[in-house]
Amino acid sequence: MTDILLVNAAILLALVIILWGISVRINDVSFIDSFWGAGMGVLAITSWLQVDGRGTLATLIMAMAAAWGFRLGLYLLRRWSHEGEDQRYERMLRKDREKGRFAFAALTKVFLGQAVLLFLVCLPAQMGIIAAGQVDLGSLAVQPLIVAGVAIYLVGIFFEWVGDWQLSRFKADPANKGKVLDTGLWRYTRHPNYFGDACAWWGIWLVAAQTGSNVALWTVIGPLFLTFTLTKWSGAALLEKGMKKTRPEYENYKQRTSAFLPMPPRRKA
Repeated sequence: MTDILLVNAAILLALVIILWGISVRINDVSFIDSFWGAGMGVLAITSWLQVDGRGTLATLIMAMAAAWGFRLGLYLLRRWSHEGEDQRYERMLRKDREKGRFAFAALTKVFLGQAVLLFLVCLPAQMGIIAAGQVDLGSLAVQPLIVAGVAIYLVGIFFEWVGDWQLSRFKADPANKGKVLDTGLWRYTRHPNYFGDACAWWGIWLVAAQTGSNVALWTVIGPLFLTFTLTKWSGAALLEKGMKKTRPEYENYKQRTSAFLPMPPRRKA
C-alpha cells in the first residue's frame, strides 16, 4: 500500500509543479480550484491502475471518486474561464505581486498546500481502492456500509450537481446581478454544493470502510477535514464574508436559511 501511495504522491507533485508553472506564466492561480476535484479523480484512477486484479469493489470506489472529481473540476474550470481571477487569491497574493514574489508565493501559499490537503482528503478513495484489491461485491455476505455509502454519495451528488446548475442559471441572467439566490435547493441551505461535497466524501469513506477497520480509522481524517474546511475555513465562512459586502440582501437570507444542513426556511419573527 505504501508504495502505491508514494507513486500517487509523486504524480500529484509533478502535476502541481506543471500547473504552478502555468500559473506563473499567466499570472493567475485561480484555476487551481478546478484541480481540487480533478486531482482526486486522478489519484483514484492511479490507485486503481496499480492494484492487481481490480475487483468490482475497487472499481466502485474509483468510479465514485472520479465521477465526483472530474465533474467538479470541469465545472470550476469553466467558471474560471468565464469569471477570471478569483478575488480570494488576488487578495492573498496582492502584496507578493507588488514585491515581485508572485512565483514563490504561488508555489508555497497555494499549490503545495493544496497538494497536501488534496492528498489527505482523497485518502479514503486511495486506501479503499488499494485495500479492496481483487474483492468482488458479490463475494461479500454483508454490505451495509456499501449500501449506506452509495446512498449518501448519491444524495451528495444530487445536491452538488443540482445546486451548481441552479447557481449557474441564476448568474447567467444579468437581472440577478447583486441579488441572492434563494430558490430551489438554495431555499433550504445556503450551500447545497458544499453539503453535497461533504456527503459525497462521507459516502466514499463508508464504502472504503467495508475493506476493514484500519482503512476506516486511518482515512476518516479525509471527510472530517473536508467538512471542517467547507463549513469553518475556506469554504462557506470565507465566501459569506465577501457576500455580505456585495449583496445587501444576504443578511436577511442568512437569517432565514440553514447554513449547511438542508432545513425548511425559518419564518421571520
